[in-house]
Amino acid sequence: MTQTLSGESVEQLIEESCQYILSQQLESGAIPWFEKGHLDPWDHIEAAMALSVGGYKSQAERAYRWLREQQRSDGSWGIRFESGEWTDDSRTEIHFVAYIATGIWHHFKVTHDFGFVESMWPCVQRAIKYCLKFQTPYGDFAWASDADGNALDDALVTACSSIYKSLECVIKLGELLAENCGDFRRAYLNLGRVLREQPERFDRTWESKARFSMDWFYPVLCGVFRGEEARERLASRWDEFVVEKIGCRCVQDEPWATVAESSELVMALVSAEQPERAEELLSWLLQWRDDDGVHWTGWQFVDEAYWPLEKPTWTAGAFVLALDAVFHMTDACRVFATSLETNQLDVLSS
Repeated sequence: MTQTLSGESVEQLIEESCQYILSQQLESGAIPWFEKGHLDPWDHIEAAMALSVGGYKSQAERAYRWLREQQRSDGSWGIRFESGEWTDDSRTEIHFVAYIATGIWHHFKVTHDFGFVESMWPCVQRAIKYCLKFQTPYGDFAWASDADGNALDDALVTACSSIYKSLECVIKLGELLAENCGDFRRAYLNLGRVLREQPERFDRTWESKARFSMDWFYPVLCGVFRGEEARERLASRWDEFVVEKIGCRCVQDEPWATVAESSELVMALVSAEQPERAEELLSWLLQWRDDDGVHWTGWQFVDEAYWPLEKPTWTAGAFVLALDAVFHMTDACRVFATSLETNQLDVLSS
């Protein structure tokens, strides 16, 4: 039976977004934001994950292999690639590096291709080991390192939440391959604790990022909070960020709702076991598409205009992942709705 969202075929919605991503993917496997645009590792992986959901296995694997080929000897990547080269080496953002683990675990859940995991494991392992160098004794991760490899000393809730999910995924990959993941497990536990119990460790040297919606829902999306705690967190600022029939604001005090943030909030709602609300929010996003079925970045609802006039591949990717989370199109649909089991954490803590 065909599944529909507000009367539209979910399979067709996925196909339209994936076709757009494929139209932007370079022969090398790289997926820039849009034609002649740049890419960063985090958004490149988001788009590749959508290709996995859409059934484009070889194209997704080409994206991951490109990233493996571009990996530095220390396990990291730069933050901006364009015109065939990395153009910004001023810093390395830690959550960009860690996200490869989430992408490869997600791809495995879609394809069940053990051989591809084996081929990518050295790349994933190097990336996570690089990241572990930037975990503080408190458990948080420095948001970035400078050009000389020194930690830039502050932490971001959104970035650390993403790293938390990536650590969960690298543990699952390691268990699949019978690898020793003790260091990864300890890092995962310590990061979860600081995210839940020590908010003072974040935004220590700059203005709080709490006005950004991602700081609100990412700890739910990435599994830091579960169950009733997750639902309470989402309810606590729902009216600040969510505009009825439009979507989720990027920033609390700006009249701008974005499709990517809205899509990721949909996945957070699924993680918080609120599927009906997730589907309703997802349905609002259908109106923010161009005639080709591809989403604009967002809607400025005071000026009543799309802004900016761009259709990023990562926005299309986030929408596809949200569709999968709500409609369970692949076996990866719950990658963002599950975490390590409580009894497993108890064992790790002992």
